[in-house]
Amino acid sequence: MRAPTTPQRSRMMSSIRGKNTWPERTLRSLIFARGFHYRLHVRKLPGTPDLVYPKHRAVVFVHGCFWHRHEGCRYTTITRTSEEFWQRKFLGNVDRDRRHVEALHALGWRVAVVWECALKHSVEETAQAVEEWLHGDEDVLVIGQIID
Repeated sequence: MRAPTTPQRSRMMSSIRGKNTWPERTLRSLIFARGFHYRLHVRKLPGTPDLVYPKHRAVVFVHGCFWHRHEGCRYTTITRTSEEFWQRKFLGNVDRDRRHVEALHALGWRVAVVWECALKHSVEETAQAVEEWLHGDEDVLVIGQIID
């Protein structure tokens, strides 16, 4: 299979959404059905979390494995074109994510990261884990299904 041309790659990358992605919509609908009310993409918080639960002082980031570099996951592929550019881009994404989590903790927020592959594996199990976390008092939750 040939690598896409520059215009093809540009068209593909520009069609990737940053908000309201399938994993995010799926998780929030299941959590809402369980009685949890949230706010979407609160820009006043570091990293503009995907889901914000003010009552629980908790935020949830729904990360795509490719863009946020879920280590060990088969969805964390590397492009064959402009490899150096993409390595820098991905390292920047990971560093930015880390800084946002640290800033949220410093402000007293609990932080969950739900990886896309966990939702692909089982949306129900993932939603159950988030619900239990919201009811609990743990500061951090990371849900990811490593798929080799």
